[in-house]
Amino acid sequence: MSAGLRKSRITWKMVSTEAKLLLIGIPVFLWTIIPIYHMVLFSISPRNAATSGRLWPKEPTLSNFSFVFQQKHFYLDHFWAQLGNSLVIALSVGALTLAVSTAAAFAISRLKVRGGRTVMNMALFTYFIPAAFLAVPMYKTMGNYGLLNSQWSLILAMVTIASPYCIWVLKQASDKLPWELDEAARMDGATAMQLFRLVYLPLMVPSLVAVGTYALLLAWNEYLYAFLLLSKDSSVTLAVALGNFLAADDSPWELLMTTGLIYALPPAAIYYAFKRYMVSGLTAGAVKS
Repeated sequence: MSAGLRKSRITWKMVSTEAKLLLIGIPVFLWTIIPIYHMVLFSISPRNAATSGRLWPKEPTLSNFSFVFQQKHFYLDHFWAQLGNSLVIALSVGALTLAVSTAAAFAISRLKVRGGRTVMNMALFTYFIPAAFLAVPMYKTMGNYGLLNSQWSLILAMVTIASPYCIWVLKQASDKLPWELDEAARMDGATAMQLFRLVYLPLMVPSLVAVGTYALLLAWNEYLYAFLLLSKDSSVTLAVALGNFLAADDSPWELLMTTGLIYALPPAAIYYAFKRYMVSGLTAGAVKS
């Protein structure tokens, strides 16, 4: 077979592969981007303007953002407080989940605590039950402990939901660390806490960032538990407040889309800031060398 023919076949195979990827990628991209496009379209459209069939509003405006930021609509009376609630709850869930899952993964993987793997597997089994089915028992439990209408109820609920997966990810990543590092540290007289602080944590940074970001985004986007466990307008998250827009017969869609667009920006920024950690951290340990 001549070199030219072989090169031609390789080139045709590459082109065919690229074409297949495009046939899959373009519809997926359009399916993803069209809702975002409509959100932007509504957010820059004037009140009661006809946007149907238009690719761009006749008279684009940023007045909707002014309405939201200045809380000029009664649905937006607590916009800044609710945005702050979402931020505090998401950061708290991310930090607590990171603390719990890091300590648990270290104990199971590096200290070989008896029964640790069994506990981890039992925690993972909870994912066989849909989170919606656990909402009512969680509501009853928080009521028994007097935590209803407290942000701690939502924080603890989300930490409970996020921790099993985070423990599993960190445990898989921890298993890939060389045991020689632990043995060398112990020979130098390092205690378990020194091993955790000086050896384990620095090597686990990509996975720690990944699971912390995952837990933060999970809490930021949560609606069901936030709706059940929090009821005061000043204490609910912005995700729940957005649902109030749909309660009216004549919903201000342009304000709803504007608020939704603002609410979507922080998690998008966080994800793109740490996306390389997300990819490498969440897949750590998935393939054994």
